[in-house]
Amino acid sequence: MDVLGSIATVFARGGFEIYLVGGSVRDRLLGRPSKDLDLTTPARPDDIKRLLRQAKPDSVYEVGARFGTIGAVFGDLNVEVTTYRAEWYPEESSRYPEVEFGDSLQDDLARRDFTINAIAQDIGTGKITDPHGGTADLAKRTIRAVGSPTDRFAEDPLRMLRGVRLATQLRFEIDPKTAAAIKGGASRLQFISAERIRDELIHVLVSDQPGAGIARMFELGLIRFIIPELVDLASTEQDDRHQHKDVLTHTLRVLAGVPANPPVRLAALLHDIGKPATMTAKGGRVHFHRHEMVGARLARKILDRLNFDRATVRTVTDLVALHMRSNLYESDWTDGAVRRYIREVGELRPWLLALSRADITSYHPKRVANGLKRVAELAARCELLAGQADVARMDSPLDGTALMELFDRGPGPWIKPIKDYLLGLVLDGELDQADVSTATRLARDFVDNGAAAEEVAEAPEED
Repeated sequence: MDVLGSIATVFARGGFEIYLVGGSVRDRLLGRPSKDLDLTTPARPDDIKRLLRQAKPDSVYEVGARFGTIGAVFGDLNVEVTTYRAEWYPEESSRYPEVEFGDSLQDDLARRDFTINAIAQDIGTGKITDPHGGTADLAKRTIRAVGSPTDRFAEDPLRMLRGVRLATQLRFEIDPKTAAAIKGGASRLQFISAERIRDELIHVLVSDQPGAGIARMFELGLIRFIIPELVDLASTEQDDRHQHKDVLTHTLRVLAGVPANPPVRLAALLHDIGKPATMTAKGGRVHFHRHEMVGARLARKILDRLNFDRATVRTVTDLVALHMRSNLYESDWTDGAVRRYIREVGELRPWLLALSRADITSYHPKRVANGLKRVAELAARCELLAGQADVARMDSPLDGTALMELFDRGPGPWIKPIKDYLLGLVLDGELDQADVSTATRLARDFVDNGAAAEEVAEAPEED
């Protein structure tokens, strides 16, 4: 089905011009594939809905009628049609723009953010309209604001961050005047809603050059209004002799080394966020005691502030809190120790292992090689042991009810150390999970003679 041909026909029949615009034209000119098409027209939203239905899509929906955008789905192709418009922020501290519909393609292109997004193509004739030199900037691989960059960023401060995102995704440079305007107006980013900033940040993080994107945010002064907690990483040395990279440089290398998955990239960005607050120096060495736990708390605060969903917040904070566990692995770990690791990290194991590999960024090749060997060995042992038994389902042969019957006691904290002791034996391969008889004898011995006997005996009874 020729979707654009059908849309061109019904809009022409209705008396409206319609153009491909923005990223759709840009990507066509760059030879980049896209399953989403953006179009613009002088037709108002009600007319757009009526005409799109005549093109026989699978569905028509409102993206935001107030902003003049109507969407339609044609198979696996998503089409959004927007009325010509102008938009601005009525007050400096406003987080959402006002929109006014227009009637001129030239005016619509003039209000767009960057020249490479201000190119239109008539879908009936294929003719390109490029009043701001966008095709030339594509050839020069340059991000340049339309008209006055100061005016464009005043209209919508998020455009500053979008410029960084486009430069990162396309591997373009930012025009010097545009970059200067971003630096000068960076503080206005604080007036933009957290959700819009979050979405642009994720686009940067899952790009092919996430480290370069974050570095640009530092250079242009934007990071202070996105994740200000990252600023101190640049001045935090990995040791007090300055023989190794600062924490920011290390972080950007780790970021580039993990899969392009939003939670993993976020965890890589934030995995050492707790180091500045925990740095101490002793005997010529720098220490960051429990930086992963401090970092997990900071990560939760940051992600909550950016309005990430609960599942993402939980996953990222767990990854940050656990990111040192894989790094502690040594070849002399027992199978029981590996099983404990498997249970502790759960479904996060593949991502934690990827984070551990990326976290090995020493300038000494031998250290890197040894570190990668340790992670590979841990991964292999985890796969082997997980293949032999469902480690997550391993449990004490005696549950709380059985222990209460055995010792004729009510529920209370006295149960946990016994169950943990028995589970430990199961994980170490010294006790079969189904061997209730042996578990009963071991539980009695543990209470009568074990190190926890006093703790169990003195545990308070519950009413």
